[in-house]
Amino acid sequence: MHRLAELPADVLKMLEDVVGPVLDVEMVSAGYNSEIAARLYLGNGGSVFVKGLQQDHPRVWTQQREADINPFTRGLAPTLCWQLRRGGWDLLAFEDLGGRHADYSPGSPDLELVLQAMWSLAAATPPPNVELKTMPQRMSSYVTDSADLRFFEGRTLLHTDWKPDNVLIVNGQARLVDWAWASSGAAWIDPALWVIWLIASGHSAAEAESVAALHPSWDLTPAHHIDAFARAQQRLWESIARADQPDEWTNQVHAATRTWVERRM
Repeated sequence: MHRLAELPADVLKMLEDVVGPVLDVEMVSAGYNSEIAARLYLGNGGSVFVKGLQQDHPRVWTQQREADINPFTRGLAPTLCWQLRRGGWDLLAFEDLGGRHADYSPGSPDLELVLQAMWSLAAATPPPNVELKTMPQRMSSYVTDSADLRFFEGRTLLHTDWKPDNVLIVNGQARLVDWAWASSGAAWIDPALWVIWLIASGHSAAEAESVAALHPSWDLTPAHHIDAFARAQQRLWESIARADQPDEWTNQVHAATRTWVERRM
């Protein structure tokens, strides 16, 4: 299969040492958190999903984060099969869930499935002995008043990266992939982050908030806490857009944060 050549030869050799013959490979857009993201079709008739970074990559720590968090996300995340550090690479192999990316457009039946997954995650607490950043730590550069950071405190395990590509619809259930940015914080933060992606996917800000309000933590949260978070997210995405050559989705999300802040004001 000529598509095998799309994997670096040294990586393919390491993988075959672990899983046996690889018959075909389907490369997936690696995105921000992976240099390699691929579905491997194996000689035994099965398949696995592999993602990886070189060991000198500045974000290689996200690999260990995903490995550490995986035992605590059973039923929501694909199961980690193994981790391989060899030849300058850090590779993770997960069960291949298949499925399709979630549809966040208005009226999509996937929205209820995503909410169900979010409710399940909200019942979890950050696992002991796994180093996670807190949301106050992550937002500290994006608030104008450091007193606002206390609004984001909490003991809930958060996914935080609700890009539709990170939510797979599998057998009538939403499953969450790419836990590199898992954090701890207030339970309402995941639905708040989802609001931004819903707006970017075609919802008005009011519609997006009405969906997020179905999360049990939303109406229990003082409005000024969410206001402060919306402003911090706008500043974060402004910094992302300034730092890089923004692609289409970055521009869409940046615009969505502005729309949300205008709504909150």
